[in-house]
Amino acid sequence: MEDIDAMFSDLLGEMDMLTQSLGPEMEPAEMTSVSQRENHFSIGFTDLNESLNELEDHDLDALMADLGSDLAEPERTARTGHVDTQKHTSGGTDVPTPICLSQMSSLTSTSSTPPPEPPKPLLPGAPEANSKEDKIKLALEKLKEAKVKKLVVRVIMSDGSSKTLMVDERQTVSDVLNDLFEKTHCDRSCVDWSLCETNPELQTEREFEDHEYLVEPLSTWTRDSENKILFLMRPNKYVLFKEPQIFYLWKKDKGFLNDIKDIQKELLLKEHFEGPSVIVPDLEGLLYLREDGKKTWKRRYFLLRASGIYYVPKGKTKTSSDLACFVQFDKVNIYTTIDYRRKYKAPTDFCFVLKHPQIQKESQYIRFLCCDDEHTLSLWVNSIRVAKYGATLYKNYQVAVKRASTIGSTLHLTSLPASSPSTPSTLHRGKGNGHPPQVWDSADYLPEPPPDFIPPPPPGWNSGV
Repeated sequence: MEDIDAMFSDLLGEMDMLTQSLGPEMEPAEMTSVSQRENHFSIGFTDLNESLNELEDHDLDALMADLGSDLAEPERTARTGHVDTQKHTSGGTDVPTPICLSQMSSLTSTSSTPPPEPPKPLLPGAPEANSKEDKIKLALEKLKEAKVKKLVVRVIMSDGSSKTLMVDERQTVSDVLNDLFEKTHCDRSCVDWSLCETNPELQTEREFEDHEYLVEPLSTWTRDSENKILFLMRPNKYVLFKEPQIFYLWKKDKGFLNDIKDIQKELLLKEHFEGPSVIVPDLEGLLYLREDGKKTWKRRYFLLRASGIYYVPKGKTKTSSDLACFVQFDKVNIYTTIDYRRKYKAPTDFCFVLKHPQIQKESQYIRFLCCDDEHTLSLWVNSIRVAKYGATLYKNYQVAVKRASTIGSTLHLTSLPASSPSTPSTLHRGKGNGHPPQVWDSADYLPEPPPDFIPPPPPGWNSGV
């Protein structure tokens, strides 16, 4: 027993020495502030101050209100936890609650922390924070204290103009698209609108998927990055669900694929996406591979599977036992390329890249593949998206179609001309005794024709008396 006490005392002493050695280097508050400063920056601006200046007044007010709610939430949680602790200790039992070492250290640090200072009252005649400069200063202070990652993002439109948005880590790409729809006058009834990232150094592009949280991939960009976010219409975004026969019956003749009816397309989608598991297109064929550290491209036979891309080694067959894994999809994203014929001497301009999202510069861990034509590139890119995201990609498409149809029906109703009250169209009238509604034609509501004989007015009418 004495040995255990001695070991426990030694452990406490070592922990105390470790805490003291870490103390002078950086206080916990400083570490928190540094991490928060890293969490809040801007995309497409030189600094955060410039990006806040680009925000419109109502967006800046909304940001400050949102930051205020974020800061108030931990305080409410702390007060709730304090009340629960009091209720627990004021119960009828005298059994002490066990406290671990981490709780002891947190209680000690909490008790030694001075209470927060009350807000200083405004001096007589001091103006309130109503000007935009004051609001920006206050927003910068709140951003340092906020617990939620927030980015001020500049999005480039198709005409070269830009829109500034405040995005936090809880917003998906679909949410950001809805915000852009509110700020622009684009055709919202189309499902092909996309947010894309471009990397000028690697000359790559990628369409963000609608379910992604936008802050997460943007946080991997370096502060000196020249990457941009584009708001564009991409017809190839959901082509796999509009024309599924191209991807699941790709071995068939083009004439046969063109004759596929809509009901057959729906059956293909139901068979491959609404079953117990998603069926990935059984794609295979010859592609050009850029070898590691070399400028040469060699043709190899590749096969697509749900877990990744495989290739056939020299002298082997296409059987599963002979296949070698080229890349798996759990840690990589797929990117299309720009002018790789000039940059890397690619055989064609139809290349795609597989890499980890944190790789922003040239690296040996990037995989380069090249296709013979645009059709083959579309087959591989969209099929890889299905293999990587599965049913989530299909749900994104269904949500986009529902949103577009809702907006389209709303625009149709608002564009209908108002009917004249004197000549109504076909109307429905229901009876109160439960009988089905009766359809009455507009002819039933025509006024009766005037009588042939009109009597004279009474005596004294219009005499002015």
